[in-house]
Amino acid sequence: MKKCVFFLCFLLCIVQVRAVNFQGKAYIVMESTHQNVLEGKNTEYVQSVASISKIMTAIVAIENGNLDDEYEIGEEVNEAWGSGIYIHIGDRINLRDLLHGLLLRSGNDAANVIAKNVGGSIEEFVEMMNQKAQELHMTKTHFSNPTGLDEEDNGNQSCVYDMALLMAYCSQNPIFNDIVMKETYHREDGGGTWHNKNRLLNEYEYCVGGKTGYTKKAKRTLVTRAIKDDISLIIVTFNCGNDFEFHQQKYEECFEKYQNVLVLSKGIYQYHGHSFLIDQDIYYCGKESQNVSLQSQGDILKVCIDQTPIYQVSHKGFWTTIVEYTRMLIGECFNG
Repeated sequence: MKKCVFFLCFLLCIVQVRAVNFQGKAYIVMESTHQNVLEGKNTEYVQSVASISKIMTAIVAIENGNLDDEYEIGEEVNEAWGSGIYIHIGDRINLRDLLHGLLLRSGNDAANVIAKNVGGSIEEFVEMMNQKAQELHMTKTHFSNPTGLDEEDNGNQSCVYDMALLMAYCSQNPIFNDIVMKETYHREDGGGTWHNKNRLLNEYEYCVGGKTGYTKKAKRTLVTRAIKDDISLIIVTFNCGNDFEFHQQKYEECFEKYQNVLVLSKGIYQYHGHSFLIDQDIYYCGKESQNVSLQSQGDILKVCIDQTPIYQVSHKGFWTTIVEYTRMLIGECFNG
């Protein structure tokens, strides 16, 4: 058995690269697996976030609706203006089409139809959005509508940090990922083809999704995600005039600068008289030397980076887990 290492330290390999200049109000780069912030500016600055609000609209609908459900369009479309997918009262359209219109074309009409039908009313759906924000610890966020429109009030208020948290959560959902990574979508009802407003999907090979936003009050807002060499990064920008160019250049800078580093190898560890099985190699992406430690809480062993848990395991059922782990290793030997 391996002896427990009470204090570990690892150094991330940092390559000297030319820093990308940011001209805007706020930005953040977050590693999506553990939600660690690599860098940023004014990360907790709160403002209207415009149509990147629709990321929350989409995930609430995905988690509470049925993609095949078909809705009849009502008066709620008359309460939306600006970008739309041009659906009309009396039309029938399923949730799958609406979600694509919401995320690819930023349809405000689609947002209202989704909210009314999934939530029972637009007001109840907005409450669901705020409840989800609380669950995700988006402490500086408040939603007023499902669209992001802010002409009549302050709109949906948030910061780049909270919006990165939201995108990190959504990136775990395969339905959401499938939608936002599409450059084009053919409506199931035969109503035409939509092209994604997120230009980065076409211009940057590692981009796997995102959402655009703009109002006169919020200015340009943009959320994107990119994956390279198993590193998944999220960038959020507020009021950045060259946001697509900045996102691409910043991704390239970060993919050169950071790498996943092995924090703890899989195996059996002894800690405070208990045995724990770490059944996978644990990697972490960060920006500088960081302290790795093991901490116990009851029967739970936590692997922490700078006191922040990134992985935990219980010693309960240890021998059952050992049997399963042994079988897995034997299988690897015979299949290898």
